[in-house]
Amino acid sequence: MLSFAPRRWSKPAAEYSFMAQLPALARIDEEMRRVDALIIERLDSDVVLVRKVADYIVSSGGKRMRPALLLLAAGAVGYRGEARFELAAVIEFIHTATLLHDDVVDQSQLRRGRETANAAFGNAASVLVGDFLYSRAFQMMVGVGSMRVMRVLADATNTIAEGEVMQLINCHDPTVDEGRYLEVVRRKTAKLFEAAARLGGVLGEVPTPLEDGLAQYGMHLGTSFQLIDDVLDYSGDEQMIGKSLGDDLAEGKPTLPLIRAMQAGTPAQADLVRQAIARGGRDDFPRVLEVIKICRALEYARKIANSEADAACRALESLPRSIDKDSLLELAAFSVTRSN
Repeated sequence: MLSFAPRRWSKPAAEYSFMAQLPALARIDEEMRRVDALIIERLDSDVVLVRKVADYIVSSGGKRMRPALLLLAAGAVGYRGEARFELAAVIEFIHTATLLHDDVVDQSQLRRGRETANAAFGNAASVLVGDFLYSRAFQMMVGVGSMRVMRVLADATNTIAEGEVMQLINCHDPTVDEGRYLEVVRRKTAKLFEAAARLGGVLGEVPTPLEDGLAQYGMHLGTSFQLIDDVLDYSGDEQMIGKSLGDDLAEGKPTLPLIRAMQAGTPAQADLVRQAIARGGRDDFPRVLEVIKICRALEYARKIANSEADAACRALESLPRSIDKDSLLELAAFSVTRSN
């Protein structure tokens, strides 16, 4: 039986190394600290296990990319109200809940260089605390008092759930093509980026075309980020990315590098990759990685990521010039050059 002594919340160690690589984003450090403080406050619960798991999650850090995106989008349209902090925390809660559930589904043991919550506390605790995060997020968005905000986030969480189911269906299926893969990315990952950027426009009460432009920016940015994540799974530094290389292959996920390798490789090479996807596991990783390199599949995935980043920048053309817009543009450029 799980038993934990009550404890006070401890402020998590600030992990802004990712932001420090981006000078234009480093300037929102103080705003991000306000979001972190709000996250700690809103995660408090009189249920000891909830506090224990939530404290573990918060202290693990993370990029906080989605809340930062909301703050920058709001700033780019001139909104400086307090609601931006509340919604930035909501966005992070939704994201964290999806990670908790994903790690259970994928049976992951490592995230951000430390044990996943399911490895540390068990699957049941991770799923239930994920549910708590979702419900707390909806309590907070109700407090903002905007039906438009609620609609954007309700639609986003529904789409994300559909994307998670689609990814589950696609696992161990070597017939998944680039179109099916990108559809999962748009729903599962890019949708929350899209919602975060759109909410900046909603808070600023901008005209619909400008709000839609921000949403398109977020969608393309999120797609670019996921594509590079998939590239780093085959080429990154394990300490920097905080997980083992080859996790996607081990889970039987047909990501773009594998899909491209099957398209560009010889029949024998394509068959090797197909069988590796169908089986899952790590036994085939060295041989599959060699095929990926021969077929230049990582270069192809980076090319698609670059096109997504370019589309993100074009989506902001109607946005007035500002330091926040510059930060958004810088973020798009960085999405394809990052190493973690």
